[in-house]
Amino acid sequence: MKENGQKRLAILGATGSIGLQTLDIVRQHPELYRAEVLSAGRRVEELIALCREFRPRLAVIGRRELEPRLREALAPLGIRVASGPEALCEAAEAPDVDMVVTATVGYSGLEPTVRAIRAGKEIALANKETLVVAGEYIRRLMAEHPEAKIYPVDSEHSAVAQCLAGETPESVRRLIITASGGPFRTWDAARIAKATAADALKHPNWNMGAKITIDSATMMNKAFELIEAHYLFDIPADRIEAVVHPQSIIHSMVEFKDGAIKAQLGVPDMRLPIAYALGRSTRLGGVSEALTLEKMANLTFEAPDEAKFPCLGLARLCLERKGTTACTVNGANEIAVAAFLEGRIAFGDIFRTIAGTLERASFIAEPTFEDYVASNAESRRIAAEEIGRRGI
Repeated sequence: MKENGQKRLAILGATGSIGLQTLDIVRQHPELYRAEVLSAGRRVEELIALCREFRPRLAVIGRRELEPRLREALAPLGIRVASGPEALCEAAEAPDVDMVVTATVGYSGLEPTVRAIRAGKEIALANKETLVVAGEYIRRLMAEHPEAKIYPVDSEHSAVAQCLAGETPESVRRLIITASGGPFRTWDAARIAKATAADALKHPNWNMGAKITIDSATMMNKAFELIEAHYLFDIPADRIEAVVHPQSIIHSMVEFKDGAIKAQLGVPDMRLPIAYALGRSTRLGGVSEALTLEKMANLTFEAPDEAKFPCLGLARLCLERKGTTACTVNGANEIAVAAFLEGRIAFGDIFRTIAGTLERASFIAEPTFEDYVASNAESRRIAAEEIGRRGI
């Protein structure tokens, strides 16, 4: 039962960009939301500070070796402390949690989301890899647990959901997912090939974590969003496309069979889609600054250049082959992005590492959850070998 009418939240990844902005909304609307569980991967001092402010029932740290520090700091507050992946999963399915905000980065968000679905929770899904890695499995699981609900937090998918409100599925002609184009939109291929991590981390519109910012630079994040849109909205892959919109004011569009197009517009502020998800597709006042249309007169659009950004084309491959293909791509991408950020490979080697991993990895057409776990481990091992061959 909700406490004092507040929705009780488990915020997984509380110290990251999405987690912190979710907590901004909790600060703004304490009458509506309570942070019941806060988790972090390794930022223990940041987690301690958040726990002192929000007083959750439970704090979870991913790194077990950091649990003693967390326990010592929070003992005077009576906050329960746990660590490790299983503790995160238990938090996601806890009976005193109403909604799970999955704001962790990468594959680590999959199992907690699965456990939340099985427990019939509402889920504010910011972890795009959950549907990328295991979209078919998640769809089956949601059918088995109809009481569970997923509300997308990605600005693009939130925009699509808003455009589809009140519409019927048969009226939809196509989904148009917008992309900023990232920091290298205007660079030529030769210059992109020499890009450093510092170059790639300079996103023109959004302030995000390092992993997703690099994914934006390669346009892998857009490939993932095309895959995610297919599973979220049950629209065939050939009716979902990306368009580059550098201003990031239109967050996505839906074209209908009569030729009409709906678009959702807003300032580039992730608190808008977060609040829409927390409100279960209803709106909260004063979440972000208003969009002044007369200051946004020059909205432009262009087709993405897959020759410069070959990662984008992987979306079609993943949706055509399905099975464990996207799981392999995701695992290899996570390893390759980490290697790039560490200066061990060049920017172009991110795609080459993924392509090499796809050539060598096993393929399972109808995977179980355990098959996804094995595929993820295999793809990471092969990607590390690929990096070892071409490392700087």
